[in-house]
Amino acid sequence: MKLKNLRQLLFLFAVAFTCTTFTSCEKQTPEELPNILWLTSEDNSPFLGCYGDEFATTPNLDKLASEGFLYTHAYANAPVCAPARNTILTGVYACSNGSQHMRSYYPLSETVVPYPEYLRDAGYYCSNNSKTDYNTNNVDEQSIWDECSKTAHWKNRPEGKPFFAIFNTTISHESSIHKSIPNEELRHSPNEVPIPPHHPATPEMKHDWAQYYDKVEDMDTQIGKWLKELDEAGLTENTIVFYYGDHGGVLARSKRYVYESGTRVPFIVRIPEKYKHLFPNEQTGTKVNRLISFVDLVPTLLSIVGIEIPDYLQGNAFLGKQKTADPEYAYMFRGRMDERYDMCRAVRDQQYRYIRNYMPNRIYGQRIEYLFRAPSIRSWKEAYKKGECNEVQSAFWQTKPVEELYDTENDPWEINNLANDPAYKDVLERMRKANKDWVTRINDTGFIPEADRVDRAGEVAMYDYMRSGKINLDQIMEAAEIATLGKTENLEKLKSYLKSDESAVRYWGASGLLILGEKAAPAISDLKAATSDESADVVAVAAEALYNLNEKTVAKKALLSVLKNPNEFARCHALNVIDCVNEKSPEIQKGVIDMIAGAESNTRNKYDMRAAKWLIEKWELNPDDYQIEFSW
Repeated sequence: MKLKNLRQLLFLFAVAFTCTTFTSCEKQTPEELPNILWLTSEDNSPFLGCYGDEFATTPNLDKLASEGFLYTHAYANAPVCAPARNTILTGVYACSNGSQHMRSYYPLSETVVPYPEYLRDAGYYCSNNSKTDYNTNNVDEQSIWDECSKTAHWKNRPEGKPFFAIFNTTISHESSIHKSIPNEELRHSPNEVPIPPHHPATPEMKHDWAQYYDKVEDMDTQIGKWLKELDEAGLTENTIVFYYGDHGGVLARSKRYVYESGTRVPFIVRIPEKYKHLFPNEQTGTKVNRLISFVDLVPTLLSIVGIEIPDYLQGNAFLGKQKTADPEYAYMFRGRMDERYDMCRAVRDQQYRYIRNYMPNRIYGQRIEYLFRAPSIRSWKEAYKKGECNEVQSAFWQTKPVEELYDTENDPWEINNLANDPAYKDVLERMRKANKDWVTRINDTGFIPEADRVDRAGEVAMYDYMRSGKINLDQIMEAAEIATLGKTENLEKLKSYLKSDESAVRYWGASGLLILGEKAAPAISDLKAATSDESADVVAVAAEALYNLNEKTVAKKALLSVLKNPNEFARCHALNVIDCVNEKSPEIQKGVIDMIAGAESNTRNKYDMRAAKWLIEKWELNPDDYQIEFSW
């Protein structure tokens, strides 16, 4: 995405305004700007010695923390990489950009500027080595950087230019536990590794945890190499260093889940003495309890560099002259994860985490092909099926409550849900309101189902669509809140939602009847009518509700119609339903096989194909018998 002339003029005005507005802002030349080095690792929670983890082996990051500032309450706004990086790149929540679904590739608004463009205009040489994965389809991943490749480096900058450089390591990525290392080769003992209370201590679980600690140690070694390289170049005293993990991880119930284990990240900033005015505390080697999250990174960069923070940014600067007061909350979100649909929002204050589940009818442990490559989660599911899990460990394989509330300071693994405890009523109501205020303020796009979003907005950026006056978000959100409560007294209201002119309201009406289960029987005729809805998402939900009400003939017909829909995500939704209701009739099997044969081959991630592949395996069909070929 290239800057338009108007955007460039606005930028120049902002720089001029900044240097005349901030009384302590001296006329800067590029040479006076600090170098900024971002070191990022993938899929790791704060399993570091400096965070009090005595089992971890992380000498380099422990040393960095002793020389800088360790943030104790730092969060990824999404518990998975692509939506998290979309938020980092833009300073706008991905669920406000319309990019909350994993690898969804929708356009970014022209209003929203990738941060390297600001830094380059301010005189920085910007290099990225070399993660992109920005979850959008109209950002030129090369042109926004001076250099973006596996050889990109601050060393390649022109003489005298300050640099902003990113180095990203995948050593601790989820894939690092897909292939098991022999026990005798592990440096961290499976017999000594601490196991969270929600995980059963199966041999595979203990092994994967131990192997993961090995990978975190290897990641720490790589961080040490990058820091040594900086020091040997004599640049340590001129460079601000950020280190953070891109979201939590990596064993099941961490990555992809809006718990502490999925969203809390290690975050360390080392600031040289010459930039002491940026210190968040008086002394290095101290902890900072301020709530920060990825949406804060762009405004913080601009604040450090001396650029006025644009109004559209949704985070808070936590360093520099434009640093804000400490925020009360951090916010998180979950949308589709690969081929599986779910929707959650979360709010974190200094002590509590509130989670609102907008698809409480789905279990936590939905089968995601990539997630289930790890031996640990497969062993967990097997232990559950055998009745070997306790109540806490079994919860992952069951449907979700509508609301969750945890005292994270006293219950760090978040296993004791306080949402129904009268003693916490005030906390629950306060954080429930904070969630509602947030999703309203940012124009959260997640309340419009994905296939519907594609059909109604097309190539218009959802950020712009939500601000176009074409949608009544308050009306849709009210329907979503009421529908997901699962209260029979709302039955007539849910039926009325099915007659709304707004397709998203109809979707939530159908969802509410689905959640009611057998109690939705008085709405059977309304649901049957909904199977002819113009929205494929409404049809899919109505079909699932009817299936559960034993109206299987009309339900199957509706699902077969969605399988023929040209929208990949409509088909993916229908396949989710087929799996969840465990439908395997010959006509449904034929519909899935026909869908595979007729689907376009150019869909980028083939999430409908992933969902279909699982059904073929589940039904124990031989792909060769049907001339089915899965090419990834």
